[in-house]
Amino acid sequence: MDRIASPTRLDSRDLRLVLALATARSTAGAATSLHLTQPAVSRALLAAEHKLGVRLFERTPRGLEPTPAGHALLRGAPPLLAELQQLEAQLRAPATPVQPLRLVCECYTAYHWMPSAVRALQAALPGVSLQIALDGTRDPVAALLAGEIDVALISEAPTPRSRRLVDKPLFADEVVFVMAASHRLAALPALTRADLAGETLLTSRLPTRDMGWFHKPLAARRGEAPLHYQLMPLTEAVIDFARAGMGIGVLSEWVAEPHLRRGDVVARRLARTPLRRPWRLVWRKDVEPAALALWRVLQSAAPRLTSLPGLRAKPASAPPPERLRA
Repeated sequence: MDRIASPTRLDSRDLRLVLALATARSTAGAATSLHLTQPAVSRALLAAEHKLGVRLFERTPRGLEPTPAGHALLRGAPPLLAELQQLEAQLRAPATPVQPLRLVCECYTAYHWMPSAVRALQAALPGVSLQIALDGTRDPVAALLAGEIDVALISEAPTPRSRRLVDKPLFADEVVFVMAASHRLAALPALTRADLAGETLLTSRLPTRDMGWFHKPLAARRGEAPLHYQLMPLTEAVIDFARAGMGIGVLSEWVAEPHLRRGDVVARRLARTPLRRPWRLVWRKDVEPAALALWRVLQSAAPRLTSLPGLRAKPASAPPPERLRA
């Protein structure tokens, strides 16, 4: 008889720990998401590093940063956890049919975090097969009503009154202004509409009438000229043009965050009223159980930044924005 393979040193708890630490970038934040105490998370990290004989994270002024070994583990953890969950689901209920759930994100920037977040937490979605339906991106509400998709992650389009649709809020992120570190406005702690007048605002999606959260804080006073926007569908192009001093990028905080670490671009908030973009999950009522399970997963797995490198703190005179939990 063949020998049973030697047991591995790591287990699924180690993989979930590393994912939580990479998301929160602190032991305190990871403790919250894992429902553990901070000392327990610290001990678990030391134990995992001892098993492997390598360091997985380094402490920096910006929080915990994965080492090369940590990055390798982060790349491998999501598919391993997903396969384990699928195997457990098959063993628990082999006859349970898998329900496909067609999802579209209204804004392409959501694809920066949503697929990996859902995959890492696939265990919370037993019996659900998530499929990305890019064809419904242009008009997700119409695609929902036509039965072409099942669920839509929406930040702008209004939801019509319909007994066939369910609309639930998810979270909010902050839209910030990204510019070259040498830009004349980079020295300011926060920006006003007057600061932005005459600048070229680079965006991957032009503001629409429905975006009240954007238009109201930037509303023009009598005699003020409208702001000038330049459409650039690619996030990388927005960043590159901003870095070259050819405009100011208008980006979500969690899209801007990786690009700010180099220090050649900085981010600034809008003074007084931060641009808080609300996100919702909308689904057809006939897929309610599966969609509600996805909504719960996205609530806990959405990007939750506590600070951004190169982003100055909000002025003390303004009320603090609702931050995304670590």
